[in-house]
Amino acid sequence: MDNVEFYRQVVKQMLNEYAAFFDFGGEVQSQTIFDLEQERYMLISIGWMEGKRVHDCIMHVDIIDSQVWIQENNTDRLIAEELVAAGIPPKSIVLGLQPPELRAYTDYGVPNLPPSQVSLKVG
Repeated sequence: MDNVEFYRQVVKQMLNEYAAFFDFGGEVQSQTIFDLEQERYMLISIGWMEGKRVHDCIMHVDIIDSQVWIQENNTDRLIAEELVAAGIPPKSIVLGLQPPELRAYTDYGVPNLPPSQVSLKVG
């Protein structure tokens, strides 16, 4: 199994586990979204609570150029540490939710591409 396939499996398993944890029943549900073609993986909450629409991103992870990018984490969990514990090397994890100029000062990786090309990958 190549690295990207392993990363994909780890990310999907993690988000599925969190989906079960964050699913409180009722009118608000947790849903996973796995876009294997674009390598985008999300956990969202969706539904209605007290007459108000709920549609929130709980976690968003992308795989870009053989690196796992944490784009959003609206939990108190340290998902980068969980990814490392699952076998993904720290240098293969990019904290996309951190400003680009700070990423080199973390225990995790920096993008494989220059910033100008990384910004083009979003679309």
